[in-house]
Amino acid sequence: MIQENEIDLSRVPQHVAIIMDGNGRWAKQRSLPRSAGHQQGVETVKRITELSTRIGVRYLTLYTFSTENWNRPSDEVAALMALVLDSLEEQIFMANNVRFRMIGDASRLPEAVRNRIKQCEERTSQNTRMTMIIAMSYSSRWEITEAVRTIADRVAKGQLALADISEQTVSDSLTTSFMPDPDLLIRTGGELRLSNYLMWQCAYSELYFCETYWPDFTEQEMLKAIRNYQQRERRFGKISEQVDPDVSKKD
Repeated sequence: MIQENEIDLSRVPQHVAIIMDGNGRWAKQRSLPRSAGHQQGVETVKRITELSTRIGVRYLTLYTFSTENWNRPSDEVAALMALVLDSLEEQIFMANNVRFRMIGDASRLPEAVRNRIKQCEERTSQNTRMTMIIAMSYSSRWEITEAVRTIADRVAKGQLALADISEQTVSDSLTTSFMPDPDLLIRTGGELRLSNYLMWQCAYSELYFCETYWPDFTEQEMLKAIRNYQQRERRFGKISEQVDPDVSKKD
């Protein structure tokens, strides 16, 4: 068992992104409708959000619904949309001083969902302890395509010179421009892929995959992922001696 006090609070990842996978398979194992897995997954979100605020995570981004998920059966999509409405409980955000944000193509969401998200964003906008972001109707390819269009429009209008386009220009044109890139990306459910999620932003993120389905992802599982992250050396293309000059003295 990993205790919270065993985590090095000075090395907690400032931004954790999570692919919450396995809700449907969790439900299938129990002969339950897929919606039951999504409902249980919401309870996991609440627990992980509260833990993240306690240990000092500053940004928590959750892959809630991808652009590809619109291809799922209509009854499941409707159930997911209804669950979003029910799960945005502002008292949870307010009690934990958490700001709520959404990234994704909001134009495709039902009006009631758009309005509820906007309301929650506005009412939590002054909270400062952590920002919890849901990626809803989101995919990296959609996001990067939109960024390219924005940049091309600026060039066409003479607001930006072609030679001045840089990596920072692209980053500033993404929907995630308000937050730092993820330090740690966690995927539950046993799959080993990014599934079109934060691909630009995760260029140097540490990746952590586990077999546990999201509804069963406990605080203990989260602490395990954090401790695993803290045991890694983040070099960003450099060698160990450049990151930590004392390494050469240890050899």
